[in-house]
Amino acid sequence: MWARIIFPLLLTNFVLPQLPQARDDFSRQPAGQVILTRHDRSDSDPQQVHISLLGSDHIRVSWITDDRQAPSMVEYGTESGRYDVKARGVHTSYTYFQYSSGKIHHVKIGPLEPDTTYFYRCGESGPEFSFKTPPSTFPIEFVVVGDLGQTDWTASTLEHVGGQDYDVFLLPGDLSYANGHQPLWDSFGRLVEPSASRRPWMVTQGNHDIEILPNHPKGFVSYNSRWPMPYEESGSTSNLYYSFEVAGTHIIMLGSYTDFDVDSAQYKWLEADLARVDRNKTPWILVLLHAPWYNTNTAHQGEGESMRQSMEELLYKARVDVVFAGHVHAYERFTRVYDNEKDKCGPVYITIGDGGNREGLALEYEEPASPLSLYREPSFGHGRFRILNETHAFWSWHRNNDADAIVADDVWFESLSTSKACWDTVDEEVPSSFSKDEL
Repeated sequence: MWARIIFPLLLTNFVLPQLPQARDDFSRQPAGQVILTRHDRSDSDPQQVHISLLGSDHIRVSWITDDRQAPSMVEYGTESGRYDVKARGVHTSYTYFQYSSGKIHHVKIGPLEPDTTYFYRCGESGPEFSFKTPPSTFPIEFVVVGDLGQTDWTASTLEHVGGQDYDVFLLPGDLSYANGHQPLWDSFGRLVEPSASRRPWMVTQGNHDIEILPNHPKGFVSYNSRWPMPYEESGSTSNLYYSFEVAGTHIIMLGSYTDFDVDSAQYKWLEADLARVDRNKTPWILVLLHAPWYNTNTAHQGEGESMRQSMEELLYKARVDVVFAGHVHAYERFTRVYDNEKDKCGPVYITIGDGGNREGLALEYEEPASPLSLYREPSFGHGRFRILNETHAFWSWHRNNDADAIVADDVWFESLSTSKACWDTVDEEVPSSFSKDEL
């Protein structure tokens, strides 16, 4: 409680928005209806436009055209209708049984100035879009949404996300819920375009993105073709796991559905990636993955356990601050944990697989509640992680409640990079004693 009173007084440059608070008489939402968006532009006009971060000062612009001759070019500038710079990129396409994708364009633009609005046009035709680059220093705000899908609850979540500004969108797996039905990837791209064309979307894969069948044994063809992430820039050899840095924050996207044991390429990459992080320059480390390592919901029990046993010690010794997961269609926040015990030097684990999937909510939790679990609720919604400075951040979970986004859970964080006790005992077990209001 005291953290909520004292920190706003100390951090005078930060004002928390006055948002509706949760009520106890809320009724759980039913599963949503799938939204199928229509293609209403010409064959040469861009559709499914989205952007992602690519290094410290570049952006990747991605889109699809039905016209195979449309150029992979982006024109951009800082004034609407005036494009001072042109950049050419690459294109790809894929087939999946009888489905053939359109021409998928990927163009790297930059260098770009931080915290600046750019206007751009794709392929020399179609509508003008705009985006704002993230800031180079704190404060910075991340939106976190898992298991998004394309239902009316998805639309509600995205509407609530857009109701307040933010800098980067983080998605811990399960994007379109196409499950092999490829036109749903196109519908999803059109649904999220208003959001994904305005702010960088950084994603990792979920089980519904795998799409392995006997005729397509490799998997992730649709995901990798449509949503390339900056894996090569982080030294990874796979689009299924990578890292990036923005405004003093190191963010690691792990792959729950590729090899992760101690002999795997992903494990060795993670070990090397964490070793390169300079906490003096990058005081915050966030990790995203799909299948949660800690979960008291009855759904998907134990599905992340083998990955936890393999990789948890790496995250613990690196003093990772927060681990976000999806997969379970509900919200749950744990205390700081290591090896199934409360530990003030471990990450906070947050499950946020409640973006709007078509399968409905995971309504049942194990009883009695684990003392490690501080808040749990099966509702659709989204989270916001606002990092104020090198030491403090504010997390809030916003439940979808019809027309309103209701703040149902919030907590202040203190970065583990500032904890002398944790770094002095990095190879030892640390006894825990701390308030649930400040993590």
